[in-house]
Amino acid sequence: MHRLRRLIRRPLSASTVGTRRQSPSAPRRGDVGHEDALRAQLTDDPNNEEAFAALAEIVRRRAAEDPTLDDPLRDSDEIPESKQREADLAVWSLAEELAGHPRGWYPLIELGRLSLADDPEGAVRRLITAAERDPDGNALAEGLAILREAGMPVEALGLGVGHWRVREHSPVVGRHLVLAALEAGRVFEAKQHLRALDLHPDTRAVKPLQEELAKAIAAAEQTTPK
Repeated sequence: MHRLRRLIRRPLSASTVGTRRQSPSAPRRGDVGHEDALRAQLTDDPNNEEAFAALAEIVRRRAAEDPTLDDPLRDSDEIPESKQREADLAVWSLAEELAGHPRGWYPLIELGRLSLADDPEGAVRRLITAAERDPDGNALAEGLAILREAGMPVEALGLGVGHWRVREHSPVVGRHLVLAALEAGRVFEAKQHLRALDLHPDTRAVKPLQEELAKAIAAAEQTTPK
């Protein structure tokens, strides 16, 4: 855990996306070509979620297969935890490597997710940077979802209010903001975000969200003490 915490607090390094990292355990023969192909995809598009997930699975599996983790002197109860920790470290290193790309927002989302428990402030900073790198608002939506799932609606509101461009971003961002406001007990603010969705040009996509969110606000008002 200390190694992960040190990595979390380390500043991002320059991108080395095209380079396969050495591992203490030999990679499977079939993984080498697949890994290089995935890295090539991520060099072109660091936000390719499918390629990142596939490459993360390779490095996770490789880390979990590291023979040094099967030390016979190690308590058997510690082995699963150690393997999980090493797998998280491997994915952290991969995401940190890819986050060096100036257009790479998805790796920052993964870094934020991995660091949220140990370094919530740093995690929020990474989610902010991810949102600033993505003009379409997908990174912002991902970051809001992560913070809401972690029970941090106030932080989600802080992230969203400063970066939401309602006419340009996915309406999913507005949905997260309305729900985060309700989770924070801010019904009036939830209504403001709901009204803001009227400005979105894709009325067909927005209408079902508005109906869903209006019901959520009405339910919250019924349970709010007068």
